[in-house]
Amino acid sequence: MREWAIVTPVRTPEPVRAKPDAICVAAVEPAREAAIIEAGAAVVGEHLGHRVEGERLVTHYFASTHPGYRGWRWAVTLTRASRAKTVTVNEVVMLPGDEAIVAPEWVPWSDRVQPGDLRPGDLFPTLPDDPRLEPGFTDTAGAPEDVLTVVEELGLGRERVLSPYGREDAADRWYGGDFGPTSAIAQAVPYKCHSCGYWIRLADSLGQAFGVCANEMAPGEGRVVAYDYGCGAHSDAVIDIPDQPIAEHAFDTTGYDALELEAAAKADALEADAVEPEVDITEAAAEELAEVDAVQAEVEAAAEPESDDELTQ
Repeated sequence: MREWAIVTPVRTPEPVRAKPDAICVAAVEPAREAAIIEAGAAVVGEHLGHRVEGERLVTHYFASTHPGYRGWRWAVTLTRASRAKTVTVNEVVMLPGDEAIVAPEWVPWSDRVQPGDLRPGDLFPTLPDDPRLEPGFTDTAGAPEDVLTVVEELGLGRERVLSPYGREDAADRWYGGDFGPTSAIAQAVPYKCHSCGYWIRLADSLGQAFGVCANEMAPGEGRVVAYDYGCGAHSDAVIDIPDQPIAEHAFDTTGYDALELEAAAKADALEADAVEPEVDITEAAAEELAEVDAVQAEVEAAAEPESDDELTQ
């Protein structure tokens, strides 16, 4: 597989003020042949022009027709010796044009990492010469157990501790951040954190100006907040709500009235006055009705259980 030399300059150099060499400028075909030898005829396109690089030093540019290098160009630099009639190929490289897609300028990883980028399992090593830290000079070798307990409670015995520069850097960052006195929420309320019952002062020397909020309803809960930061969830914030008068009932809901509808009364009267009409039937029809009633009585009698024992079965 052919490998090409691709050079991505950081910036375009300024044009060199030199007299164009006529022989190098006219050597377009030798420059094309050099590009074809390097990359193949299929990816070398039209001649785009030339650039004078110096005394008897000219670079010819050819368009790249490779699908993966749109906007790139082949650069063939030619030179010749003094009084020589033929040119010599100095180098053949591929350079990006104005419309070429190039990688962004490389930035060291230590400068690319931003606050909040670390995820579970990631490690962010600390530089040995980090100005925010300084050696901790507490020698605990061979100390009794009770001494080690006190040292641990005081936060001593660490290999490196926060330096004065580190303290100032953290204080400036916290004081000018979202939980400092200049934030919009702190400017909108008269309450300050130093008088709030939810404010826990830091035990370190930074506690002179910072603490931690312990109010779950506050925006700074669980965060370092400045001494003169404030919010509406202050422990002394009390709202006086006046007692609203209770309006009288518009309707009496404690009793009821018996209402007799006229239509219902008429219906009851008609039902009470109703008399079953007499119907004249023949003797044969009467015998048939008596027979039906006798059969119905026998069916009902057969369906009833004869005793309690029969029910339990």
